[in-house]
Amino acid sequence: MKTIIRWWLRVIQEYLPDAYVLAIFLTFVTLVMGIFVADQTPLQMIMHWGGGYPSLFNFAMQMVMMLLTGFIIALAPVTQRGLDWVTSKAKTPTQGVVIVGLISGIASYFNWGMGLVVGAFVARAMGAKVKGLHFPLIIATAYAGEVIRGPSSSIPLVTATANSFMAKIIGYTVPVTDTLYTWWNVVLTVGVLCLLLVAYTLVQRAVPEVIQFVEKEGNKALPVEKESKRKSFAETMEGSYWTNAVFGILPLVYVIMTFYKKGFDLNLNIVITVFLTIGIFLHKSPNTYLAAIKEAVVATRGIIIQFPIYAGMMGMMKGSGLVEIMSNWFVSMSTPETFPLWTFLSAGLVNIFIPSGGGQWAVQGPIMVKAAIKMGADLPKTIMAFCWGDSWTNQIQPFWALPLLGVAGLSARDIMGYCFVFFLLAGLFISGMFMLLMLI
Repeated sequence: MKTIIRWWLRVIQEYLPDAYVLAIFLTFVTLVMGIFVADQTPLQMIMHWGGGYPSLFNFAMQMVMMLLTGFIIALAPVTQRGLDWVTSKAKTPTQGVVIVGLISGIASYFNWGMGLVVGAFVARAMGAKVKGLHFPLIIATAYAGEVIRGPSSSIPLVTATANSFMAKIIGYTVPVTDTLYTWWNVVLTVGVLCLLLVAYTLVQRAVPEVIQFVEKEGNKALPVEKESKRKSFAETMEGSYWTNAVFGILPLVYVIMTFYKKGFDLNLNIVITVFLTIGIFLHKSPNTYLAAIKEAVVATRGIIIQFPIYAGMMGMMKGSGLVEIMSNWFVSMSTPETFPLWTFLSAGLVNIFIPSGGGQWAVQGPIMVKAAIKMGADLPKTIMAFCWGDSWTNQIQPFWALPLLGVAGLSARDIMGYCFVFFLLAGLFISGMFMLLMLI
């Protein structure tokens, strides 16, 4: 196993470019596909790209705020003590992998965005604490939790929402009890989590050379405020905890009232607001809060520049009709029994070019759902197959890894070799489950 892993990592290091360069490469792959597969002219593809480019501006800002507010919480002294306590439970590298995998997987189940941030900081702290733990691998372990989908998954939630675009296409709503909370989907979820733990535990033992975490200069601790004999009114406000606490009342009340009225609805905006509220109260003054922001903002640079590039790619995929062409390839090969399996595979393929789950569901979802209804395939299984396919190929698509890579200070090539191993294993397991479901 060591020989195989060493060879595979060498291939990845040699040929996989930085995530930014990979986004550019995939953009031109999509451009060429549009010209030769969808019969579009180069100018038409460029116009599709330009129309899509700004479509993720809002979402990119949401992800920047998610990472920024999460980073601010992680830099607070009380959080550092909490991370020290969690990491102290790991006495060996294997235990470190198991703890990070569990925390990341469970957090991702409840909210995929929270899983990304929580997993990143626990993995970072674990890498700094546990001797002999391969740091790129522990970051890959945290990212593996992204495959798991739960109550915050937009695909089954949209189909369960009255008057949604998908409910109108189907003609009725499909409750989450028929999708997310079926016995077979629970088995899939638990199975993927167990597979994650086993796979990365074995890979950790076979890593040919351990790369230990190295703390970067300027990231070790927030600066200590200097005491002066006399402070101006402005300096007193800037250094007072009460400035933070009074302002923090606003988002705190909003979060409490939102949960009171809507229940425990962990959508992306409310998670960001929760992180913002916690961060405000955990820092002792506006000065330390701003110092944390200064440290955190560097980690967001990949998101800022690359999310719009993928949005342009999404525009080309949608505008050229490539999504319909790819989807129809898989539909043409399907029977009512095999359709969920082919849906899983087609969603995984399209996800490489449209890595936004909600965006992909809006474009590809209607095609697959209409086909399922027309051929009499199992609709709940088709919906969840799409959901799993969308998350599965995230392991070889660094779009969602950007927040973790920003926190870890690593590049995509550092972790993608390990992610590819889990991608293969998870693909085999999930495909096998949908093949088994054909018989039920």
